[in-house]
Amino acid sequence: MAPYESEQDTTEAEERSAGRRKAARYLVPVAVAGVAAATIGLVPALASGDDPDLPKLTAQELIEKIAASDTERLSGTVKINTDLGLPSLGGAGAGAFAPGGSGGGGGEDGDDKGSAADPGAKLMELASGSHTLRVAADGPEKQKISVLDDAAEYSVIHNGDDVWAYDSASNEAYHAKDAGRKARGGEKGELPKEVPATPKDFAEQALEAADETTSVTVDGSAKVAGRDAYRLVLTPKDSGTTVGRIAIAVDAKTGTPLKFTLTPAGGGAAVVDAGFTKVDFGRPAADTFDFTPPKGTKVTEEGSGPGEHRGGDGKDVGEPGVEVIGEGWTSVAKIKLPGGQGLPAPGSTDMPADAQRFLDSLGDKVDGAFGSGTVFKTRLVNALVTDDGTVYAGAVTKDTLVKAAESDR
Repeated sequence: MAPYESEQDTTEAEERSAGRRKAARYLVPVAVAGVAAATIGLVPALASGDDPDLPKLTAQELIEKIAASDTERLSGTVKINTDLGLPSLGGAGAGAFAPGGSGGGGGEDGDDKGSAADPGAKLMELASGSHTLRVAADGPEKQKISVLDDAAEYSVIHNGDDVWAYDSASNEAYHAKDAGRKARGGEKGELPKEVPATPKDFAEQALEAADETTSVTVDGSAKVAGRDAYRLVLTPKDSGTTVGRIAIAVDAKTGTPLKFTLTPAGGGAAVVDAGFTKVDFGRPAADTFDFTPPKGTKVTEEGSGPGEHRGGDGKDVGEPGVEVIGEGWTSVAKIKLPGGQGLPAPGSTDMPADAQRFLDSLGDKVDGAFGSGTVFKTRLVNALVTDDGTVYAGAVTKDTLVKAAESDR
């Protein structure tokens, strides 16, 4: 189907931007337990042979429909596929290098290595491969997301003041209080969303990035999870970004995002494809959000494990400051690594052999006014780590990273 309209006039930019900001605030609140993580992304195209015949909408009208959506209750199944082009680690995934991951998880003999149920490690597994999730939401105080495996299940449950994470494979649980998150800058009743896990999460990030650097169109319709949907397409105008285009399937009745597909500028399969395969907008059963640790479960309270980094005065040590260079799709995040030095030299005992092989397989050596460094590449997010301990990262090309580092010196 041909697009309903071409790119909108620049005179509408301010109104369009305000609508997107509103949309980002009001999308259905299906949240996940938060961890500090990079942008990740997801399979099949939205189009099918049975695309519904829907009334025509402009891009602005569709964005306003998303913004007006009052969906706060739903349940369903989400399929996520991520293909960042990362090399195989022979059984060691990205979580192998994170506390609580496969290379540092807790267990009966691993009390000093954190909890295997800590969301900081478990949800990073969504950054690669195919995953099936069950999600449920009943307003801002109750959400649940479960990652289903062949023989196990990992769930994060938010119910009022409590957040529980439970890993059935290890029979470990992780417990946090909303009040603790609020003290660190989060709002009560909301879980941090650095790791997107539903079409809403991905759409929210994309809409926040959509401004005058983006062409926004309505490109036909689709059937998603048996429901009629419009296809909203965001295409970056900037060169230098690794993002080709983003397609969001928006439920024609409720305005809820049902599917998100990100295609890289380099072509090939989607980097990210997240979509409902089944969805119900009725209120989930109340006991969906109940959780009591099974007998014998090892429970870790937030702030009690070695994963909580504290300074000599007992206070939490904050995350490194992030500075943004540039604007739009070619913006680059600058982070100064602690200690003022870059990656360990090849053969260093400071890094596990698997991690060193992983980094070597991704990196390209570069030089410039910033000195020297290594660019690590995926199909979407690239990062330049300089030898003096500065990281420049974004959904941008290698040349854009180097230029950002050059302009910063």
